[in-house]
Amino acid sequence: MHNRKRTTIFNRSFSFVFFTTAALFLSLLWVTPASLEAAVFACGADVSWLPQMEAQGTLFYNDAGVQEDCLQILKEHGINSIRLRVWVNPSADRCAGHCSRDETVAMAKRAAGMGFRIMIDFHYSDSWADPGKQTKPAAWSSHTISQLATDVYNHTTDVLNAVITAGVHPEWVQVGNETNDGMLWNDGRASSSFANFTSLVNSGYNAVKATDSAIKVIIHISNGYDNSLFRWMFDGLTANNARYDIIGMSLYPTTSNWSTLTSQCLTNMNDMVTRYGKEVMIAEVGMASSAAQATKDMLTDLISKVKSVSNGKGLGVFYWEPQCYNWCSYSLGAWNTNGRPTIAMDAFLTGTGTGFKTSSSIMKSGPMDISFNPLTSAVSVCYQVPEDGFVSLTIFDFLGKEVAAIVHQSMQSGIHTATWNAGGCAAGTYFFRMRINDRTSEVKRFLQVR
Repeated sequence: MHNRKRTTIFNRSFSFVFFTTAALFLSLLWVTPASLEAAVFACGADVSWLPQMEAQGTLFYNDAGVQEDCLQILKEHGINSIRLRVWVNPSADRCAGHCSRDETVAMAKRAAGMGFRIMIDFHYSDSWADPGKQTKPAAWSSHTISQLATDVYNHTTDVLNAVITAGVHPEWVQVGNETNDGMLWNDGRASSSFANFTSLVNSGYNAVKATDSAIKVIIHISNGYDNSLFRWMFDGLTANNARYDIIGMSLYPTTSNWSTLTSQCLTNMNDMVTRYGKEVMIAEVGMASSAAQATKDMLTDLISKVKSVSNGKGLGVFYWEPQCYNWCSYSLGAWNTNGRPTIAMDAFLTGTGTGFKTSSSIMKSGPMDISFNPLTSAVSVCYQVPEDGFVSLTIFDFLGKEVAAIVHQSMQSGIHTATWNAGGCAAGTYFFRMRINDRTSEVKRFLQVR
């Protein structure tokens, strides 16, 4: 059980008190120079359909009904990590295509620029790979298992090099998607040859580590409640010396069985930790968008259970395509048909430990929204300039000493962002002060913990 602390955020325009866990230090202004990666629970969303939805004119609205970037809305609901699938040579089909290397790079750059942690999900197919199909890319269709292992290595390297060249460093990579019976069928089907499947897994693992040894490799299996399936899979991989870091699970319960399945999933997660010594995470979850309260209850329970996994090895929970509404007949998102998120998304606020939803309306009247990227020690400040003029944004420590002046220039009215690299700063409380023209009131925002 986390110790609960009183946290107060102030500015000249408004003040309010809310209770939060100590994890708030990591996601907002309490800056610890040491690596924070392991301490931050991943509240994630796979939003691979988002570029196609936006291209088709789909609009997204925050809780107040104000149109906003979907990623910002997700951020306001506690999402701190983004998962993106990548296909080899996809079609232009809006539902079963796109997700090419270049599209994935663009989306990863966009998300990382907003402070999200990144997971790349390799399907090793031209379209969907899942428990019912693991179809080879057309260009690899006649290749032997040895050639397929080379294909996996080259494709993985190519995509990750492109992502890293764009300035993005993924935290996790999935080598295969829902590989319940292996991948790249039939050569890599696990039930036919665990040795073949393992050779593909190890090829992907080696490619990831050669590109960036800090990236964690996930093997992803569906039906996270099915312990016998997971034991069969990971016993087979272990016997063949498979290399990986994390066991990823999918879980898609219904309103009638979610309580049973989350309990079985917890039992399975703890067994994976005990049996194989690996970390675990829920790489995909979803439930009926029409049952928003039940979905919230399920997510709240699941997040709590993942956090309770033995030895602190439960890493996070990712909702699959939560932003979907009126899209490709998918009904397990977490969005209303009016373009606003359902109450289900509020479950992730407890997942991040903030217990506080940063609404756009508060930010605009405040007018400052602050977030922290634990992987880069970058503090991102989103602020509104109500009129053209000279803007200064200054950071002070608890004693009132100026730490940094991150904005000091003439600006046009509108919403802007600035970044402060807090990597070299001592732990403590930091104050943000924004001044717009000499004749305007100051806006102060800071965080105190006592």
